Order: sequence, then structure tokens, then C-alpha cells
Amino acid sequence: MTEQHDEPRSGTSSPAAASPALARLVGMPAPDFAEHVWSRAPLLTRGSDLPRDFADLFGPDAVDELVARRALRTPFARMAKDGTTLADRTFTLGGGVGAGIGDQLSEDRVLRELAGGATLVLQALHRSWAPVQDFAAALADDLGHPVQVNAYVTPPQNQGFSDHYDVHDVFVLQVAGEKRWRIRPPVLEAPLRDQPWERHRAAVEQAAQSEPFLEETLRPGDCLYLPRGWLHSATALGGTSIHLTIGVHAWTRRHLVDAVLGRIGARLSADVEARRSLPVDPGRSSGSEVAFGEDAEVVRSLVAKALHDLSVGEVVEALRPQVRAAQRAEPLGVLDQVERATHDEQGGTTWRVRRHLAAHWEDAGDSPVLVSRVGRLEVSADDRDAVAEVLDGIRDAGDLDPRLRRRLALAGLLVPADVSGE
Repeated sequence: MTEQHDEPRSGTSSPAAASPALARLVGMPAPDFAEHVWSRAPLLTRGSDLPRDFADLFGPDAVDELVARRALRTPFARMAKDGTTLADRTFTLGGGVGAGIGDQLSEDRVLRELAGGATLVLQALHRSWAPVQDFAAALADDLGHPVQVNAYVTPPQNQGFSDHYDVHDVFVLQVAGEKRWRIRPPVLEAPLRDQPWERHRAAVEQAAQSEPFLEETLRPGDCLYLPRGWLHSATALGGTSIHLTIGVHAWTRRHLVDAVLGRIGARLSADVEARRSLPVDPGRSSGSEVAFGEDAEVVRSLVAKALHDLSVGEVVEALRPQVRAAQRAEPLGVLDQVERATHDEQGGTTWRVRRHLAAHWEDAGDSPVLVSRVGRLEVSADDRDAVAEVLDGIRDAGDLDPRLRRRLALAGLLVPADVSGE
């Protein structure tokens, strides 16, 4: 394993079995990665130090399938050349009779642009390609942060994008061909989503003239991790290069700040002192600090008290909707689900809890509500403990009353155990 870091690390330890998806990307135990690498410095792990390559996730055949037979539309695909994104019309076309939507990928136009040196970007593969979808969901569980996945297809000796940084951490999985990567330190450390590199274009362009912190060639099976903010550019070498970029949209302390402020605002809406009108004062129209001073001090006192009274649980609760919306639950077969749930009382189906539900309970008197990524489900107080035990893995779904089990299956909370997951 080749790596650049101020502290020595071992790259040959066996990855933690508890994080199987992450173990496919880094040649070290997950706790070591979390403590020494995550959000700190780049890490290049050679394929020889990883359990296997990435051919099972994606490859040339997948590119051809998606381009020619899946009717992908923008923004699920884009193309770029020499640092410039191409207009959609250069690589899209209508689908003909019965599918005349005009922004579908045209394999002929994509072929022409690729032959001319453009890079094809297939976006959101965590939604459109099953092997990537399953792996991305497992990796998000390992990391505790939501992820997205794009594929970059670059012709030989070409560069799709100039030096830039991302506002999310990335894992680069080299699938086919070779690509030369140049990595440079951040011009803005740990940028947020509203701090894209274009806002610091001059600094980025100047930094791109300096010697790289890391310059290496990625070959099939290699994986490169980059914290958000690190500058990078890459050039395909011999043969067409295909790599997956897994973008990790990290939860940050700023998310917690926003959650805290939101809860404080909600609390103060119930405080009559915070609802009072500001006094009539002609001097306020000039924006004078003196005019606002007394009321500002009152507000500071109100906010300080609300902050003091705010519990950690309230902050966590405020983040729940964002966490639920950041991912989807495990895919299920709709028709198969209906068929099996309808005939569940006859037996023959073993059920398990659907993965990635992000479920929690909201108590509303005698009607507990189970809230998850698949919606809200009212459960009777008598059934709550049984359902909770199934969700927690301490009770088998087969022990539930058949009518309750059928209801959970039709709500999308249970899936057949013989349906393969990631």
C-alpha cells in the first residue's frame, strides 16, 4: 500500500469483520481508518492489499448496458472535456415513438464524443445499477454517512476535469485502464456544500501550479481515498479508464449547529418575550446599533436560556428527518412482496427485517407510531413490544401473529428472507 501521512500506519492488518464494505476499500482495520485517516489525509491502497478487485461492481459491459439500453436521462449522465461540461444536446436524443423525451442518452452521440476525447460521467449509480446500489448501502452503514456513486469513463490520454476539490469525501475505485492522479493540499479545509471550489477558483488555479502532495497511477483494483477539500485532477493513460467515485456526504458539526438553532427557534416561538414586537423607533430605519441594542441583549438572554435547556436528544431528533431522507431502504420486489404477503397465512415464506430502514418510535398516547424510510405505521400498544423485538433482532418475525406479520410485510418493513441483500 502506498500512502502519504505524517503518522506511521500499518497497511497490512486484517480489516475489521464488522465493516465488510469498508474493508474492500482500505487495507487496514476500520477503527484505524476512522482514527488516523478519515477526514485527515489521502490514502492510496493498492489492489494487492485488498480482498478483491471491483469487477463485480461495475465494468465496460455495465457502461454499454446503461448507455444503450436503459434510456438514461440527464442528470443521470453528463459529459466533459478539457475541464468544460458539454451541453446536454451533444450526447442526448429523443427515444422515438412512444419515448420521445429528448434528453435520453444517445449511444451514437456518446460514441462520437468519447472518440473525440470527452469523459462520460454516469451519475447516481447507487440508484440505477444493482451491484453498486447494494455496495453503496452497505458502505453507508459502515461509515454512518450517506453516499452517492458516479462512474467516470475517460478515453486514453485525456482529462475530463481540471484541478478542483469536492465538498464531500471520496473513494476512487479503479475498475479498468489506468489513470494518473495528482493530489494537492486544500485551499479551504473541510469545505461545506455551499463552499464549492468555483468560489475559490483563483486560489485553486494557483495551487495547481505547485508540486503535488501525491502523484500516483491507479490500476484496476486500486482504491484512493480523498478527504473533502483536497485538490485533484487525473489523466487516463493507455486504454480507456473506468473508475467509480463514491462520494461520502459527511454529517458535520455544522449540521448539528443548524439542528440546534432550529430547535432554539422552535422553543422561542413558545416564549411570549421572544414574540413581542420591537418598539416604535424612527432611528431604527437607519440601522443604528444603538436602536437595536436593548432588544439584541434580550434576545441573547433568551437564546442562552433556550440553549441551556436544550437536550442532546432534541438535537438528535431534529436530525432524524435528514438522516431518513439521505438514503433509501433496501430494494424490494413489489409484485413478489404482495403475492407472498397475501398468502402468508399458508406458510412457505420466512421473513426478515428490511435493511436500512432507519426506524424509530414516536409515542402518541395509546397509538405508538413506527417511523422509517418507508413511511409511518401506527401499531397498537399491545403489539409494540413484539414489533420492536423483531426490529431489534431478538425475536423471529415468524413468531408474530400472521395478521400483524402480513401488515408489516405490506408496509415494506419485512421482506422474504430468501431475497438476497448486499
